Amino acid sequence: MPNPDRPHRAPYGGPLPWRAGVAALALALCGVWLVHDGTVDRHGPPLPPAPSAAAAPSPVSAPAATPTPPPVPAAPPLPASAPTRIRIPAIKVDAPVTGLGLTAARQLATPPMEQRNLTGWYRDGAAPGAAGNAIVTGHADNRSGPAVFYRLGLLRPGDTVEVARKDRHTAVFTVDSVRVFPKADFPDALVYGAGTPGRAELRLITCGGKFDRKTGYESNTVVFAHLSASR
Repeated sequence: MPNPDRPHRAPYGGPLPWRAGVAALALALCGVWLVHDGTVDRHGPPLPPAPSAAAAPSPVSAPAATPTPPPVPAAPPLPASAPTRIRIPAIKVDAPVTGLGLTAARQLATPPMEQRNLTGWYRDGAAPGAAGNAIVTGHADNRSGPAVFYRLGLLRPGDTVEVARKDRHTAVFTVDSVRVFPKADFPDALVYGAGTPGRAELRLITCGGKFDRKTGYESNTVVFAHLSASR
């Protein structure tokens, strides 16, 4: 999540007091397993986006670069409905979604650390599939090892993200880009802003980049996607 050492603008175009709790969310999503449990990284850091196999770390390298697929048209937004499950076939994610609100300290709550296969949706923002920019976060790792969004950086434009909702509709998103942002220079407006007017968009966020035992991961991996179908 954004750099905990500097103030931030509200991510949805208005006052959002949970921004004061970004530091707590960043720590919870990033590097707890490595910080607390081991001097040896058995799995490597969360897998990063890479333009080619040669540029990716071994042994968990990203696939070789492929031509960028043509843009996928946006589908009309759906009525708001809470998400229940997220599936990302390309990286074998199939996980429930829990709603995230604010704690008593007015900080954004996080998915329980002990549940590695769980994602969290900011329920006071847009619902996935509804007009606006929905935010879904997931741990990269915990004390036991890699977690639900460990492989998030391997997604590529054209991959799909399926979000099942309480209204029994499934919102299908197409990945537009996958980017890594240093926490020291995190683009709040780009990631947390309202998105493209009239579209339903999705941001998937976890930690990435190099890991330092004192400061944790240096970056965040962010997937940008738009609603392309529903069923």
